Amino acid sequence: MRNKVQLIGRVGQDPEIKSFNEKKRATFSLAINELYYNEKGEKVETTHWHNITVWGNQADFVEKFIVKGRELGIEGKLINRSFEDKEGVKRFITEIAVSEFLLIGGVR
Repeated sequence: MRNKVQLIGRVGQDPEIKSFNEKKRATFSLAINELYYNEKGEKVETTHWHNITVWGNQADFVEKFIVKGRELGIEGKLINRSFEDKEGVKRFITEIAVSEFLLIGGVR
């Protein structure tokens, strides 16, 4: 149960596919919609975006079948990393490294 994430959402854009020494990586964002009522009783919907990374054979599957708008369930772990951008500024990113995913609905 350590460092385990499960989400259901919709793919934000067509996956970006890159190859590294015969190992493939797919990256995309996943939108998770949350609905709640504020203190005035008004319905409020917010969207949270998550960076998703898929490696290896699963990346091959993503390349063939995952497109923007597709509803998807994922399970994986949180990865935190940093990098320097073109201006030399250190940036931090949190992403989810997927271990399993499930196609749920169609494309919206």
